[in-house]
Amino acid sequence: MLLYAKLMKIKNNILLIILAWLLLALFSFFWNYTSEKKSRQELALQTARNLFDHVQTTRLWNSRHGGVYAPVTPETQPNPYLDTEMKTIKINDSLTLTKINPAFMTRQIAEVAMEQNSIQLHITSLKPIRPLNKPSLKEKAILEDFEKGVSEVGFFVKEKQKPYFFYMAPLRATKECLQCHSAQGYKIGDIRGGISLTIPSDMKISLLPLILGHVFIWLAGSIGIILAGNRLTKAYEIIRKQALFDSLTKIPNRRYFSDTIAVEFMRSKRDKSRIAILMCDIDNFKPYNDTYGHSKGDICLRKVAQGIKSALQRPSDFCARYGGEEFIVLLPDTSPNGARHVAEKIRSNVENMEITHNKSLPAKVVTLSLGVATYDGEIFDSEISHEALIKNADDALYKAKEQGKNRVI
Repeated sequence: MLLYAKLMKIKNNILLIILAWLLLALFSFFWNYTSEKKSRQELALQTARNLFDHVQTTRLWNSRHGGVYAPVTPETQPNPYLDTEMKTIKINDSLTLTKINPAFMTRQIAEVAMEQNSIQLHITSLKPIRPLNKPSLKEKAILEDFEKGVSEVGFFVKEKQKPYFFYMAPLRATKECLQCHSAQGYKIGDIRGGISLTIPSDMKISLLPLILGHVFIWLAGSIGIILAGNRLTKAYEIIRKQALFDSLTKIPNRRYFSDTIAVEFMRSKRDKSRIAILMCDIDNFKPYNDTYGHSKGDICLRKVAQGIKSALQRPSDFCARYGGEEFIVLLPDTSPNGARHVAEKIRSNVENMEITHNKSLPAKVVTLSLGVATYDGEIFDSEISHEALIKNADDALYKAKEQGKNRVI
């Protein structure tokens, strides 16, 4: 019964293990999905930082030179917001230079970035000199956060149904900056403004490969669990059969019978029904082994076991090898007359096999003696045990042996 319980437990737990594997696969999916999102966020953030640092480095180079000069062209006109004595320098009739300060240079870099890579770059401030540098509502809120100590901001956005990564970092006043901005009241280290970057970046994660990959992993794991479970179930089934069935005759053994009689006898008491036990023993089996050898004796045992089994017609009838040349039969819901009838059928089945046995007189064939005991749950004392019933059947068998064998008592 213990092995059977373990077998059922394995079968029931296979589903639980598959469900646990499903939960693990789902956890892996969400963990990978979250990691991918975080990885994309970090990549976009680092890209924006690098671009911002590059712009800052260029601006620092410009400011350290006090601004640089470039030819005046239709695209590069003198900066109307630059307050300096040497805004323009005329070299000759065909060449006039204009001063490019860091802010002007940043705007020109923004034009190139937009043209080549669709990157939107905007220099802004809460106190802009140039009206077009006025912050948007989003930039204004971020600039105010910079004043409170926030070092940078980055997140994915959608503009005109296209995905972008928005990044903004502060511009702090330096010694070089104060050459132009000291009049605005800035001091070294103050937040003077910021630069925002809007970079094309696909925030979508391709879910199909991720889902298919995890579905495949789950299916492969589930198949593995099922195969392993089936192998374990078969192994336990083999062990169960080895533990409960006689290896020689292939019918249940004494242990199996003991488990079964305990259950059936309790049911008989509870339902006040009848139950019968047939104790069977091969007559003169030791002389048979001595005469024909143990291999022939094994064949004889197998044939007798099949002769007993073939006499049982109902699914509830049960036979087992009790030990050596002894067999035992359990007949639930059977009257004494019914039990005697089955016993006689078993006896005649074995005799009619005509298994030669010259030492078994007078028939000179293998025969069987049987003892029958019955219990009626409606009549007999409820204190009677199934062990007592087996003993009664054994006593009846002993009488059958005494009275000449090959008979039912």
